Amino acid sequence: MLAAGTKPSNEWNMRAYLKSECRRWGALFQGLHRDRRGGVSIETVLIIAAIALPILIFILKFGWPRIKAFFNQGMTDLEGGAQQAGATP
Repeated sequence: MLAAGTKPSNEWNMRAYLKSECRRWGALFQGLHRDRRGGVSIETVLIIAAIALPILIFILKFGWPRIKAFFNQGMTDLEGGAQQAGATP
């Protein structure tokens, strides 16, 4: 068996290497599939995302133009106030 990260030198070694890699990946995926510890956390995250995503889309679609206009108006007022302050003797 080859050490992790090393490549085999001939075809027979390549087959053995691929077989061992497939076994290793298979064992990893089987272990992940059997592990149920994070199931509740993942379900909670998915529910929160299902609620938050439509709200975020609504805010970006309809609220963003108003927010942008509000800040643009504030910047315009701020620039005008700065010019008036600089012009006052």
